[in-house]
Amino acid sequence: RPDVPPARAPLFTLAAAVATADACREAGVDAHIKWPNDVLVGDFDDGSDSEGRGGRKVAGILTEMEGEADRVSWLVAGIGVNANIDPGALPADATSLQEVLGEPVDRRRFAATLLERFAALAGTSDRMDRILPAWRERASTLGRRVRVDTPNGPVTGTAVDVEPPGALVIETDDGTRRVHAGDCEHLRDAGD
Repeated sequence: RPDVPPARAPLFTLAAAVATADACREAGVDAHIKWPNDVLVGDFDDGSDSEGRGGRKVAGILTEMEGEADRVSWLVAGIGVNANIDPGALPADATSLQEVLGEPVDRRRFAATLLERFAALAGTSDRMDRILPAWRERASTLGRRVRVDTPNGPVTGTAVDVEPPGALVIETDDGTRRVHAGDCEHLRDAGD
């Protein structure tokens, strides 16, 4: 039950992605974030990316909320992590911490790290200004050519920033666009 206006609610998704990426990194897995809520391992160059994600998915976040015009009544951030899952049970474009590490991860320690990091970022409204800089530092989307399928049609260009409350800023041939929601695909450069 965060004490924030609904307009700031998307920041909780970004905070959960940062916390998840940090927990992966502390466990020894070099994870990064694809806008806004996928945590990935690897990239185009390692041959594991057939879906344009920019890596293989190790975790995802889904945030739901209910609120009124001036306040959030409740917010739930659901975080799904492929921890100690047999690689054969996963789609080709996914991986698990166990697969990357070559051994099982301590799920209790992983969860504690994730929750501690999330609380440090989003635990109080005065800390929320830390979320976007932390997200930018872990993002693999920024600086990449992307295509975002939005309800108003696709937006294609180079992702250059993320702005409050989590909008992806894309430089297109027609100017700068801000995308608040959509399915983001990392595109290969023409020379790749």
